[in-house]
Amino acid sequence: MDVILLERIPRLGQMGDVVRVRNGHARNFLLPRGKALRANEENRKRFETERVHLEARNLERRGEAEAMAGRISGRSFTVIRQAGETGQLYGSVSARDLVEIIHAGGFTVARSQIALNQPVKTIGMHEVTILLHADVDATITVNIARSEDEADRQAKGEDTVSAEETETEPPTEGETAAEAGAEADEDASTTSGG
Repeated sequence: MDVILLERIPRLGQMGDVVRVRNGHARNFLLPRGKALRANEENRKRFETERVHLEARNLERRGEAEAMAGRISGRSFTVIRQAGETGQLYGSVSARDLVEIIHAGGFTVARSQIALNQPVKTIGMHEVTILLHADVDATITVNIARSEDEADRQAKGEDTVSAEETETEPPTEGETAAEAGAEADEDASTTSGG
């Protein structure tokens, strides 16, 4: 299906371009959201009469997106989740989770604006891009940790996963034998007192 784009759409075209797209993409996404019109003579005339208004609206949206990008770019958001000793999360952090955390931080973004190809499944510092407008995006840092203390250490640049591995050393043979001897003494006293 041929459509006339009413705004710039990445990997598709600029405002006013007539492009061929799949029928489902046009019917389910572009047309209902007001991003395009069917390419026929009536809609071409309509587009030309509304072009100035559409360009002004696009500039206004771009200005708002640039202002938002100025406020949110470089910000860091902390997510506390349970994870194993290797740093693997029990679950994941998805775009929906990020929207809630960003909203709690005082910003409003839609889930479709979060450029997250796959959910985050490990603790650490992760860069996430937010697409605020077709021409404007912002990058935030998401600090995923098991506790506030760990989040603070990660923010300072410490590697918390390898630090925990070095802290937990296996017991020496002497300690193990002493513990085994203490358990044997307890067992003997409970059975004889019986």
